[in-house]
Amino acid sequence: MVIIVGVLELQGGFSLHHSIFQKIGILSIPVKSSSDLKKIDGLVIPGGESTTISLLINTYKMYEPILEFGKTNPIMGTCAGLILMAKIIDDVRVKPLGLLNIEVERNAFGRQIQSSKELVKYNLGLKEKLALSTTFIRAPKIKSVGDGIKILGEFHGSPIAVFDGIHLGLTFHPELDSIDIFHKILFDKNCQFYFKKLKRIYAA
Repeated sequence: MVIIVGVLELQGGFSLHHSIFQKIGILSIPVKSSSDLKKIDGLVIPGGESTTISLLINTYKMYEPILEFGKTNPIMGTCAGLILMAKIIDDVRVKPLGLLNIEVERNAFGRQIQSSKELVKYNLGLKEKLALSTTFIRAPKIKSVGDGIKILGEFHGSPIAVFDGIHLGLTFHPELDSIDIFHKILFDKNCQFYFKKLKRIYAA
């Protein structure tokens, strides 16, 4: 079976996600309307301006279709995408999808000029933690996590990568550093061993 992943293209940095999927041999297509969701097996909500993306999701009547899609299909959100996937957000201009049981503070790490690149170690089910260059741009902060959320990575004591078995949220931009491991974990059928290892590690 050919896996097709959609990248939400309403606003933001979606093009590099297509580059990552091309790199790992997964077909990806643009998602610009609710009808596009019928063509895909998974979805990426990219970074950008969360208030704008939220407004456009509502304008194009995609809110309920994305929620319905997310009941059975994997969704990954990076930076603004993570904000939109959260259950609780500190900004009334953003209508949260509630796909991840987390509370998020927008732009918690300052303005774009305060963006940074850090080396962070992640627990991805391997024998040792995997150190990856991690780019934060106006990054949100995960203030709390609820039931069912597994923390895959932390920075300065705060979660920056969370996983619930079907959805993945990242406060950073792996696509800017050509990091493909997170796309593989969620969407690559040839990397199912990651799912098995993660589920075993976090079974408790």
